[in-house]
Amino acid sequence: VQLVESGGGLVQPGGSLRLSCAASGITFSSYWMYWVRQAPGKGLEWVSAINRSGSTTHYTDSVKGRFTISRDNAKNTLYLQMNSLKPEDTALYFCAGDLYYSITHLNYHYWDQGTQVTVSS
Repeated sequence: VQLVESGGGLVQPGGSLRLSCAASGITFSSYWMYWVRQAPGKGLEWVSAINRSGSTTHYTDSVKGRFTISRDNAKNTLYLQMNSLKPEDTALYFCAGDLYYSITHLNYHYWDQGTQVTVSS
């Protein structure tokens, strides 16, 4: 099983980035998928979740209206479109997958290696 993430980088405040997470070795459409981030010196923070078909999405309050999670089950790929980025969005971003939905625990079954997003002028 592999989750391979791409799309991170350095962006100015107010800018945009799109993260992608390509899955292999799993039946992608069977999994809830998540974005989780870890800011410097802080713990893991759940960011967003999407159900198996992509019809239901959830966001933490701090990113509502700015971030959009989506998935393409034909391409086995998860996305996170991040707009109006703020310095406080600076973090290591992970994609994760699990057969079940939960935002109260973050011990999802599959994780990728993470990609750095830095928002700074």
